[in-house]
Amino acid sequence: MTYDWCGWREAAETALYGDGGFYRRPEGPAGHFRTSVHASPLFASAVARLLVGTARELGTDSVDLVDVGAGRGELLTGVLTALRAGGAGAGLVVRAHAVELAPRPAGLDPGIGWSAELPQGTKGLLFANEWLDNVPTDIAEADADGVARYVLVRADGTERLGDPVTGADAEWLARWWPLTGPGARAEIGRPRDEAWARAVASMAGGVAVAVDYAHARGARPPFGTLTGFRAGREVRPVPDGSCDLTSHVAMDACAEAAAGSGAEAELLDQRTALKELGVSGERPPLAQASADPAGYVRALARAGEAAELTARGGLGDFGWLRQRTGPGRRPVPRPSDAGQG
Repeated sequence: MTYDWCGWREAAETALYGDGGFYRRPEGPAGHFRTSVHASPLFASAVARLLVGTARELGTDSVDLVDVGAGRGELLTGVLTALRAGGAGAGLVVRAHAVELAPRPAGLDPGIGWSAELPQGTKGLLFANEWLDNVPTDIAEADADGVARYVLVRADGTERLGDPVTGADAEWLARWWPLTGPGARAEIGRPRDEAWARAVASMAGGVAVAVDYAHARGARPPFGTLTGFRAGREVRPVPDGSCDLTSHVAMDACAEAAAGSGAEAELLDQRTALKELGVSGERPPLAQASADPAGYVRALARAGEAAELTARGGLGDFGWLRQRTGPGRRPVPRPSDAGQG
């Protein structure tokens, strides 16, 4: 993969999604890094409970479930499995749809739809787990005079400063990530705001959830967060198609962008969100070990998986953006509404 100097947004778009790009590879994301979906089926079960609660809130027994950035369909498969196994979702008709640029994987449940574009007019739950961090952005860096300039890059990862940042990108920086002095860097999150706003606007009603590495205004990292991942290890970000390219999401900016369409936003961490959905890392009582040894072992394993999903300094620190959209908006359903499926 070769090209001349260009902005990071263009370079990452080519490296991740172009012909031969990282996300076109047959092994999929799971071949290189472990998300909450891959860490434990408890995550899919929590999403299933949220879907059930959303259906009850909407007063319907037929809902859409849209997974944006679906990888190889692992989350949708897990949610459908959890619904079949549990009682709370009995009788619920789920229209599952994956939004993903990669080709449909062999062996996927034929009832799951698959497309590169968002379906329109859906009513139910839209879920985007670690999608926004892979929406490419340009990068700005303040030069010696403090002027924000675009960072240009070549396929080998070599960088240099380009033209000053102007227009809508400059407005975004001023609003969401002001550069504090020479050498300071920022990922210009405007494309992510627009992508999330489009996703929320695609819904006729229900709940939209984005889950990702995140930061908020007032606590942005001074030199940005761009990095690469390959085969489970963090590597230098090189836009040649050999590695994932990711950076944390200005989730507060995304929330405001989608709120323009009337969607009510709530920001919280994964630890809190999953606890509300019944995922707890608490160990089972020791007395169960003698009364029900097999049950105790299973409960202990679930507690370990839950602890990983909610760990401080790990997956539990992920940001959740929940937005309720459509007519008659009400708060996002809590687990008391969703049941334990």
